[in-house]
Amino acid sequence: MPMKETAPMTQLAMFDRERPVRVEPFQTGLLKWIGNKQRTAHEIASYFPADFGTYYEPFIGSGAVLATLAPRSAVASDTFKPLIEIWQTLHDAPERLKAWYADRWHQVASGDKVRGYERVKQSYNANPNAADLLFLCRSCYGGVVRFRKADGYMSTPCGIHDPIKPESFGRRVDEWHRRTQGTTFLRMGYEEAMDRAQPGDLIYCDPPYSHSQAILYGAQSFSLSHLFRIVERCRRKGVYVVVSIDGTKRSGRHVCELPIPEGLFARELFIDIGRSMLKRFQMDGRTLEHEIVSDRLLLTF
Repeated sequence: MPMKETAPMTQLAMFDRERPVRVEPFQTGLLKWIGNKQRTAHEIASYFPADFGTYYEPFIGSGAVLATLAPRSAVASDTFKPLIEIWQTLHDAPERLKAWYADRWHQVASGDKVRGYERVKQSYNANPNAADLLFLCRSCYGGVVRFRKADGYMSTPCGIHDPIKPESFGRRVDEWHRRTQGTTFLRMGYEEAMDRAQPGDLIYCDPPYSHSQAILYGAQSFSLSHLFRIVERCRRKGVYVVVSIDGTKRSGRHVCELPIPEGLFARELFIDIGRSMLKRFQMDGRTLEHEIVSDRLLLTF
């Protein structure tokens, strides 16, 4: 769908900026993932209602907003089995998660980094599993975990930086385990997860982005229009819903056109997320001064 000319970013940001709560930044990520919200999670969460019941995140991804918010009661879900098994292991057996990472880190550190990485990637592609994916997403190029549409083959090359040491990763596991103790991690589709929400609950959706994330696992078959229909169903039931989706590109000169139903959302905000790591990956690592982008935040309240 074409993009239209629009006003500069500074003008786009001048929507209703009322924030019900102050949320402290939490910059220590556990997983790297396309669309990772670690840097802006506290800003996103600051627009959430001051009071709500259970928190739902049906596209868990890197879990940045979940961990930053650290809700008392939450349900986080995804259909991608290796990804949700990482989160379930964090919750139920954090020492096992540390061991998964440490075993692969030592294998790679003891020899040629790229060859070691490729061995882990080969192991994952032969039998997709949580342990290999954990290491790959932390050590692949730019955290851009890219999957082939035909068969789910993970194709991202090794990153230029050395992956963090097991001791450092272990400290992150401990912190994330603490922050997600109130969360139940389930493997299920977003429609089923969202239908579980009750009046007064809050759903935060961070689905695949229409203009940039078709390389995500399962994103090729995702329908934004169907998601909006489920959002409407939740809104009518009295559930708060927040959606992150494509906003602006080219330093705010273009707004991404999306099929947003009129009247579904009460507010629309734009959050600056800086330069696009995905675009940098696609352009062989070049820093793109004119590829500063923003996310669109849609709220039903």
